[in-house]
Amino acid sequence: MVRSWATSTETLGVDLHIDLGGAGGLRAGLMGALRDAVRSGRLTPGTRLPSSRTLAADLGVARNTVADAYAELVAEGWLTARQGSGTRVARRAEARQDRSHTRRLPTRRTPTYNLLAGSPDLAAFPRAEWLKAARRALTAAPHEAFGLGDPRGRIELRTALADYLARARGVYASPERIVVCSGFVHGLMLMSRALRARRVREVAVEAYGLDFHWKVLTEAGLRTAALPLDELGTRTRELGERRGVGAVLLTPAHQFPIGLPLLPDRRAAAVDWARTTGGLILEDDYDGEFRYDRQPVGALQGLDPEHVVYFGTVSKSLAPGLRLGWMVLPEHLVGEVAEGKGAADWSCGALDQLTLAEFISSGAYDRHVRGMRLHYRRRRDQLVTALAEHAPHLHVSGVAAGLHVLLELPPGTERSVVQGATWQGLALEGLSRYHHPAAREPRRDALVIGYGTPSDSEWAGALEALMRVLP
Repeated sequence: MVRSWATSTETLGVDLHIDLGGAGGLRAGLMGALRDAVRSGRLTPGTRLPSSRTLAADLGVARNTVADAYAELVAEGWLTARQGSGTRVARRAEARQDRSHTRRLPTRRTPTYNLLAGSPDLAAFPRAEWLKAARRALTAAPHEAFGLGDPRGRIELRTALADYLARARGVYASPERIVVCSGFVHGLMLMSRALRARRVREVAVEAYGLDFHWKVLTEAGLRTAALPLDELGTRTRELGERRGVGAVLLTPAHQFPIGLPLLPDRRAAAVDWARTTGGLILEDDYDGEFRYDRQPVGALQGLDPEHVVYFGTVSKSLAPGLRLGWMVLPEHLVGEVAEGKGAADWSCGALDQLTLAEFISSGAYDRHVRGMRLHYRRRRDQLVTALAEHAPHLHVSGVAAGLHVLLELPPGTERSVVQGATWQGLALEGLSRYHHPAAREPRRDALVIGYGTPSDSEWAGALEALMRVLP
C-alpha cells in the first residue's frame, strides 16, 4: 500500500511528507523522493529524518525497506548516520537552485547609520524585565484568557492603562472607555470607519505630519484639510473657518515633526470648536512620555473627554514590534468602535496584553520610561552640543521633548544635504517629506534628526556622519 502522508503514533517521531509515486519499487521510490527533497531544498543540510521504524509506520512499508534506502543514501553521500544523533541530511548535500524563474533584483545600499525619526533604541528593550512580567502574567492568566476575548481588549490591560494614563498623562480614563488596538494606525483605521459612518466627510490635519496617517483617512473615504502652522505651532483657531470639517487630528504634547507643544490658548480653541460643532479631536500622544527641559504637557483629552479621542502606544516607550496601542474614547463611541473592531479581539495577542498589564502594574514600565528619559536626554545633549560646535549658523529647535530635533537649513539646500547623507551611509530625512500637499505655507528647508534609533555602539559614528554632511 502506498500513502503520501501519515502521522506516526510514536510521539517522539518527526513528520516527513514523502510521495512514493513512480516505478521501480518501494525502496527505489523512497530513495528518489528523498533525493528530490534534498535537491529542491525542502530538506536542508542538517535536517534530522525520522527513524526507520517511524517512517516505515507512517508510510505503511516494511522497516527494512526504509533502513535499506537510508543505508544506500548514506553510501552515496546524501545522508549521514551516527549513533546517538540519528539520520540527517549531509552537510555537503546542497539544494539545486532553479534559476529559470529568478530575476536579478535591484540592490539598495543599506545605511550604516540611522537618524530617521520615529523609532526608539531597540537595543534598550528591557528583555529581562519583560520576561519576568510575561512569566508572572502567564502563571496568573485565567483559562478564558486564551480564547478570542472581548474586542475592547483584556480587562487586566484596560484597568492598568486607566490607572497609568490618569496618573502620568492626565487622561480621564476608565477601563470601560478603553479599546486596545495594535498601534496608532490600527486605531486610526477604526476611528476613520466610525467617522465615515457618522457622515463625516473631512478631517483637518496639521500642515506637517505623517503621510501614511493621511492615507488611512483618505482610504476610508475622508478628505484631509491642512491647518496652517506658524512659529508658535498649529493655528487651531482656523478650525472655525473650515465648515466641512468634522474632526481634527493633532499631536498636542509634541508636534511631529516640528517639535512644538500646542499652546494653552490653541488647545482651548480646539476644544471650543469641538464643543460648538459636535466635532471630534483625535489626539495622537506622540512620544509624550519623553520631556527634558519642561514640565510634562498633559493630554488634551483631560479638557473634554466627550469630544477627544486619545491615542497612545508603546511604540516609542518600548518597541513598535509589540504592536500594542489603545484608544480612550468618549462614552458614546465605545460600542461603535468595539463593534467595528470585530466580534472578537483578533488583532492583539492575549499574552502580550497580559504581559504589558503586569509590566505597568508592577512599576516596571515607569522605571523603564524614567531610565530611557535619561538615556535620550544624554543623546539630545550630545547632538545639540555637536551641532553648536560644527554648525553654529544653523538653528535647532524642538529640543525640549521627544526623540528628534528640527535643524533649519539655508533655503534650497535640503535636497542636497539629504542626498549627501545617503552617500555617507546615513539614513536621514528632510522636513519636506512631511509637508501636506494642501498646506498653504511654503515648504521650509530643514532636517528632522531622530536620535532615538542608533544603539550606543552606533551613536558616535552616526553623529560624525551627520556633521560631515551639514552645509
